[in-house]
Amino acid sequence: MSDLSVNFCGLRSPNPFWLASGPPTNTGGQVMRAFDAGWGGAVWKTIGDPIQNTSSRYGAIDLNGVKMMGLNNIELISDRPIAINLAEISAVKKRYPKHLVIASLMVESKRETWHDIVRRAEDAGSDALELNFGCPHGMSERGMGAAVGQVPEYTEMITSWAKEVAKTPVISKLTPNVTDITHIALAAERGGADAVSLINTINSLMGVDLETFAPRPNVAGKSSHGGYCGPAVKPIALHLLSSVAKRVKIPIVGIGGIGDWKDAAEHIALGASCVQVCTAAMHYGFRIVEDMADGLTAYMDDHAYRSTESFRGRAVPNVMDWGDLDLNYKIIAKIDAGLCIGCQLCYVACEDGAHQCIERAPQHNARGKQNPNGMEIHVPRIIEEECVGCNLCALVCPVHGCITMEEIHTGLPPMSWKQKTSRTT
Repeated sequence: MSDLSVNFCGLRSPNPFWLASGPPTNTGGQVMRAFDAGWGGAVWKTIGDPIQNTSSRYGAIDLNGVKMMGLNNIELISDRPIAINLAEISAVKKRYPKHLVIASLMVESKRETWHDIVRRAEDAGSDALELNFGCPHGMSERGMGAAVGQVPEYTEMITSWAKEVAKTPVISKLTPNVTDITHIALAAERGGADAVSLINTINSLMGVDLETFAPRPNVAGKSSHGGYCGPAVKPIALHLLSSVAKRVKIPIVGIGGIGDWKDAAEHIALGASCVQVCTAAMHYGFRIVEDMADGLTAYMDDHAYRSTESFRGRAVPNVMDWGDLDLNYKIIAKIDAGLCIGCQLCYVACEDGAHQCIERAPQHNARGKQNPNGMEIHVPRIIEEECVGCNLCALVCPVHGCITMEEIHTGLPPMSWKQKTSRTT
């Protein structure tokens, strides 16, 4: 039986699933309910000098009936007094001593101010501290959040201030709104961070009402750029996670687009020790962690992984520069005539959007199968000698398994672009 418990920076977490700093961790009551549901840890909604939030804070992108594929927020840090947040942290830790409570902190860029909030958070019983260097809106205009996280020197400096007095692990939370996140991760490591977490939300503007021309979310007819999160950001998060995993030696917490156990496992395979979830909990509630834990346990049992450490980081070496990929590797598309419904989407996509490697079946060449309306189904034909193996036909096909991409053995040795150019120069 696999063991989901995780040793993170010397702290034991019941499982790798933590709630991220945000609305689901705004109060002690919420965090207690989350722990009852099975979450291993929770990063408290960012604590600092209380601010006033706007009314109308979230906007979403739906896709083909799927709600909240992407979520945008212009909400800021906690609007509750520091003392109340810290008192509730103490109450949660007393009731749930085996679960991790991480205080997320953001204050003005003064050494003494950071010393004070670090000491107060630890005195309240926080197991670790997450320094919020990522908030892309509202707080950055005040010289905090991304205004710190976008400058390596500031990230290193403030991390070092926190480490001067911290007795618990310090996690620097990184912003994706930079040219190269590895520079920021390395700066946090130089500053003494015990770990980094990524990604924070991505700068975004959610849309415009074309009748009123008010951007969304609408605040009295106006709006502002906000932080983008949810399922749509997972590919960006995975890319940045893999980049950081290749460079830093300290543990990493993965964040971004995690909604089920597979998402979590992908983050772990790319180097994350634990993962944080926010949007999915806002959408479906705390009990989603039950399916996450069950799914990850089943996956680990099936592969004989005793712990998440057994496969953590195993995908990292497989993320390469484009110039190192094998140019002699070849795949072509295959259509299963028994599954084809004759929709011709593959033909249209290839003809108009790719490489003209599919031929629409002539009407007299029907295979005799009829659809429910009695119409004959005509199966397109792959022009194998022209197929470049781009995958587009398989991606647009509405029938699972109908179009597969099969490797063709060319007999040629592996040859990357870098190898090719080195031999010709």
